[in-house]
Amino acid sequence: MDSASAFGRRGLLLGAAALGATAALGAAPASAAPPGFPVFTRLGAALDKSALAYNPTNEFIFPSVRYVAGRVRNPLGAWYMYYAPHDGQGGICLAYADSLAGPWKEYPANPIIANTWSPHYSVPHVSSPHAVWNAADAKIYLYFHGDNRTTRVATSTDGRSFTYGATVLHTSMLPSNVTEASYARVFPHPVQSGVNIMLFMGNQAGTRKIFIGWSHALASGWRFKPQPLISPAAGEGGQLSGAHYWSQNGGGHVVYHAGDGRIRVAHVGTGFDREEHLGVLYTDPVATRAAAPSFAEEDGRMYMFYEAGARSNTNIAIARA
Repeated sequence: MDSASAFGRRGLLLGAAALGATAALGAAPASAAPPGFPVFTRLGAALDKSALAYNPTNEFIFPSVRYVAGRVRNPLGAWYMYYAPHDGQGGICLAYADSLAGPWKEYPANPIIANTWSPHYSVPHVSSPHAVWNAADAKIYLYFHGDNRTTRVATSTDGRSFTYGATVLHTSMLPSNVTEASYARVFPHPVQSGVNIMLFMGNQAGTRKIFIGWSHALASGWRFKPQPLISPAAGEGGQLSGAHYWSQNGGGHVVYHAGDGRIRVAHVGTGFDREEHLGVLYTDPVATRAAAPSFAEEDGRMYMFYEAGARSNTNIAIARA
């Protein structure tokens, strides 16, 4: 997980997002989690949608936060949060803060990445940002999808202005019955030094499953396992998405959301050769749906950020262990 106090290999395996304190709704009761996993309690909403200058569809998804103080050039705050609408044209957005607890300020030039980027692409929408800090070249690598068949990457030294990189994933790289390849997150491999893994959603013959890829580079050379890593199990609502690698508890776990609106955990092993569904990590006590979880740590406190609510009316919410 990205952290203001520790940036070791284990820490970088987890992603992050953030809370706007002024939008907090108050803590809600927690529910049980699989043995050995923390129990998260909802604190409230992370964004006040009514106060945002860029809000084309009144929905935001897929939070991704990185600690940027001392990393990027001229940071606006200690933390950057990337997020996006999904419907309409989408658009990758940025907010910044000096603490995960906020207050978060909207970057005035949103969206920082639009659905048209000449001469590279012009697509109906772009969405689902995931940021990775790469110390080797002092750049943020930002993954996003658009259209649903394609995942792309762009890079930046300041986290605000990006240079287009490449298409890193397309359905043409997968079996012919996979028609979507999106919602990608990238992490260091837990045991193979210098290898990165990509967890993403693939729509295979109408069923959304979690797939995996790997590469020695962040912006090129990606290869993908043709078989899914995780498929829906009984009681999961028939669809999966929003996968995130979980390095704690000995590693080898993936947290994801299911079609029943809850966030779940599966054990896949550090070799990604297992599929053991462990159960529900979190159920949102307020919204009808919790999805796209990511995790951050500040001052020894673990937070989970996720999209809350029914599709087309989502907001970023926060829960704390």
